[in-house]
Amino acid sequence: MEAIVIYPAYFPNIETMAWAAQSKCVILEVRDNYQKQTYRNRCTIAHSNGQLTLTIPIKHTKTGERQKTAQVTTEDSFTWQRDHWRSIQTAYRTSPYFEFYEDELAPFFNSKPKSLMQLNLSIFGLLCELIGIESTITHTETYDLNPKALDARFLVNCKRITEITFEPYIQVFAESHGFLANISVLDLLFNEGPNSISYLENVPIT
Repeated sequence: MEAIVIYPAYFPNIETMAWAAQSKCVILEVRDNYQKQTYRNRCTIAHSNGQLTLTIPIKHTKTGERQKTAQVTTEDSFTWQRDHWRSIQTAYRTSPYFEFYEDELAPFFNSKPKSLMQLNLSIFGLLCELIGIESTITHTETYDLNPKALDARFLVNCKRITEITFEPYIQVFAESHGFLANISVLDLLFNEGPNSISYLENVPIT
């Protein structure tokens, strides 16, 4: 694919990163209005009890007015960063590649982010670097209902059910819960390491 438009998400799922890996240019939507119930502020990982959703609490306006996603800040009266990192450590410390990437990811959970958008942009950039995604990354300048690039912004909807069949790979808790498909790309990275890019390039997204 030449170019796609996607939303920056919190540790995006495998399908989203497959779209990025298979595109020459990724345009990140940064001019949108914030919407609840999306992967903008949540991700899902494999855990001992099955799938576990990690959600970032956000600050809402006192007036209830709609916010631009770029203006949304995290609610830091909760220890969400500590809790998320502990959950990730508990879930993946026995995976083959967790220790290999641990030091790169830890800073996201040790410092207060300026905004949800900046956090997600930084996460996406690092994930592309760690996985080996070489797509050109740019940002939108305005919000366009009908962008010229392929519109893949639907991927941020956490209630959407994908029709893709994902090839199973070895997961830490597979014996207990079976293969959990299309969860956060962290799961793929910690279990497959350098093979993650090959996996993403072969996901049948089209």
